[in-house]
Amino acid sequence: METATPGVRSTRDGWLNRYLLAKPDPEASPFRAVCLTASMPRTLQGRSPAIALGSIGDFDLKVRPFSEGLRNGFESLYAAASSSMLRSTGREAFEAVAFLKKRSPSQYQPSGGADYPRGPLGNSLGQIAQLIKADIGLEVAFAETGGWDHHVNEGGVRGQLSQRLADFAQSIGAFFKDLGDRMDDIVVLTMSEFGRTAHENGNRGTDHGHANVMFVLGGPVKGGKVYGKWPGLAREQLYEGRDLALTTDFRDVFGEVLSGHLRLKNPAPVFPGYALRRENRRGFLYE
Repeated sequence: METATPGVRSTRDGWLNRYLLAKPDPEASPFRAVCLTASMPRTLQGRSPAIALGSIGDFDLKVRPFSEGLRNGFESLYAAASSSMLRSTGREAFEAVAFLKKRSPSQYQPSGGADYPRGPLGNSLGQIAQLIKADIGLEVAFAETGGWDHHVNEGGVRGQLSQRLADFAQSIGAFFKDLGDRMDDIVVLTMSEFGRTAHENGNRGTDHGHANVMFVLGGPVKGGKVYGKWPGLAREQLYEGRDLALTTDFRDVFGEVLSGHLRLKNPAPVFPGYALRRENRRGFLYE
């Protein structure tokens, strides 16, 4: 799903990285594409530069075992480079490091009374909000949250699934509160391949399912409704009698965000082997 080439295991790059290549920006910030993960997710792997941050506080040149003079030496080498592009890129990178070092997440105060949950997703979204407010050229950002493999004891309103959903909702809600009016130009898109079966298994959990739901939120979104055809949950309406039936290809959702929000004129290179068609758009964005 992160490569956007289902059934093709040989794809080496991700759909968001292909978007960055399809819409080149010679003046792009080093922080154009950022993921708040320990390693680069597949969705941002590829030829276009992207940054993986375990956390803002840890972002630094890895020269700590050496002296501050070595850091200054690196900066001097970039400053003396014959290529103007290299000089500019180096300067931006060092300025970005210096900027982020001064803004530790532990000292960040969210706006609007936002209270991020203390879990990984809340921490990541809080730092993404911090990067957005810093106006350092962030265009796309990626965060992730795990713990959705509920084969056993899924639980009820206080079970493990409800706890994960509460953290998910509260983290996104805090992000919206924190950014306030800035949400007018931000779209949040959720994705997961972790659909679950429509019926409980013998261990009071649910097994891997066929289809799932995607949430799209933000100022440009015509929210408050379900888009697409709802297939129903009656046994005869389920896929193979056990799963939610698939009615929307996830690439159509990706493509609508790219063309409608990020203004990519030709999204075709982002989705090799799949033709985006206007009639498949769900119309969830304001024109």
